[in-house]
Amino acid sequence: MKFARTVVLLSLSLILVTAGFAVPGRNPDTATAAAALIDINRASAIELKTLPGIQDAYAAAIVKNRPYKNKAQLLSKQIIPEAAYGKIKNKIIAKQ
Repeated sequence: MKFARTVVLLSLSLILVTAGFAVPGRNPDTATAAAALIDINRASAIELKTLPGIQDAYAAAIVKNRPYKNKAQLLSKQIIPEAAYGKIKNKIIAKQ
């Protein structure tokens, strides 16, 4: 009986830790979102094409005009139109 209770408690603890609930100060949604950002200075054309509104021509233009100091340079350098930028601005980053 004691062994079964220990196994259940350990299993529950493992589930909670892997779900992110047992880690104070960690928001699993924020961590996942940060990890999902695509770096426009390093991403391949294939990775860039996973972004909404980015097809072959835009992906090639992004790669060709690297490096970017910030993601807003996609607009200031006229690499992509404002409508396309609006769809991806929260999904990209420009790391140096």
